[in-house]
Amino acid sequence: MASVADPSRTAPTALRRSLGFRDLVVYGLLFIAPMAPVGVFGTLDAKSHGAVALVYLVATVAMAFTAFSYAQMVRVAPQAGSVFTYARKGLGEGPGLIAGWMAMLDYLLIPAVAYLFSGIAMNALVPEVSRWVWTALAVVVTTLLNLWGVRAAARVGFAVLALEIVVLLVFLVAAVTALVGGGARRGWLSPLTGDGSLGFSLAAVLGAVSVAVLSYLGFDAIASFAEEVTGGSAKVARAVLFCLALTGVLFVAQTYLAALLTPVSSAELAARPAEQGPAFYDTVESATGPWLHDLVAASKAIGAAFAALAGQAAAGRLLFAMAREGRLPRALARTSGGTPRPALLVAAVVTLVAAVWAARRDDGLDHLVSVVDVGALVAFTLLHASVVGWFVVRRREGEPNWFKHLVVPVLGAAVTVTVIVEASWEAQVVGAVWLAVGLCVLVAQRGRRGGPPAPDPGPYTTAGPGDAPAARTP
Repeated sequence: MASVADPSRTAPTALRRSLGFRDLVVYGLLFIAPMAPVGVFGTLDAKSHGAVALVYLVATVAMAFTAFSYAQMVRVAPQAGSVFTYARKGLGEGPGLIAGWMAMLDYLLIPAVAYLFSGIAMNALVPEVSRWVWTALAVVVTTLLNLWGVRAAARVGFAVLALEIVVLLVFLVAAVTALVGGGARRGWLSPLTGDGSLGFSLAAVLGAVSVAVLSYLGFDAIASFAEEVTGGSAKVARAVLFCLALTGVLFVAQTYLAALLTPVSSAELAARPAEQGPAFYDTVESATGPWLHDLVAASKAIGAAFAALAGQAAAGRLLFAMAREGRLPRALARTSGGTPRPALLVAAVVTLVAAVWAARRDDGLDHLVSVVDVGALVAFTLLHASVVGWFVVRRREGEPNWFKHLVVPVLGAAVTVTVIVEASWEAQVVGAVWLAVGLCVLVAQRGRRGGPPAPDPGPYTTAGPGDAPAARTP
């Protein structure tokens, strides 16, 4: 096997270190999007019986365990590939492939959801143009930026992120002003306890959490840029935790205010699925007037497209990392100027097909959103197992910290498994089929390689300044 010092192997598969902490935060917040709940607000309000703010509060806590596990493993393996790399380190080649395979479903479909949100928002502004046309246009523009390079995309993304934050602040001020002037249309505690005759249901809240997790998934994508960060993996860990904490506060605040101003009940939204997609925009227009409706729609159109840009970039790097280790076609491991262009193009084509398909259907958003999280949740479960495997079972870092390396990942895995169980049957079926295909790929590759894989891979350890060399199996 070639070592990392072998130029014949590393030259065409090397990523360029050019990102700092701010760039990581920009990518993370772009992918998460400060106003991510706008697109799924109606769906979550209907599913949770009106307890939409509680859904985001629970989802933030649930994702905090996962963020902490990411922060542990990124220091062990500061490489592209995210959970694919971490599971290979902590559990071995087989679980690593399955983790990467399940994450691939998530990384390829999340940008499709974001592109669809962009198309819906632009269609709300210019209804004469079909939303699938806007959706396809967003894919083309952001793909070109990603092909330009990670640093250039980060610069453009910073400006877009600043715009999103300004619009969010305008919405928060306008919502508070509307509540002071006209009062709430629902009970003041209803965003936490549920509204109307349906009342509070823990099962409904957990079922909605399985969808709300979609809003947070950008924080884990930060880890996929670990090979492109200057100054060590500690920056990646800090960026992961910072992005999750900040967006959790923003999500709870905006959904709480929007739920108080919503002119229809959660039961009415549940009975009329076609109204769930634009529910946030309808709420804004009825409470504050068309000017804020248009401003939020324009911001969401641009912001969602750039969330997809960050997601597409992360998807490309996951495909790149899996191809570099021989788990996907080697052509996807090629780079040009430090950018994994073949992998990015494949990710773009898949998301284009999925997004346009959903944009042409009235129920496309509901179908796409309902299946997109299962891959990530399975991958997160394997991530938590990787922390236990690396630090507790194999004890590669000496004596483990029992709270950080056992209690937290076990609680995190319990949360992700619970959310999987509460997910829609459609999501479970898609996840099970995708998992079955991944297991078939694993069996086929094991047969081709003539035996079980090595338990501790990692010839591409590319620690940055401040990182200790990753441990290797003798």
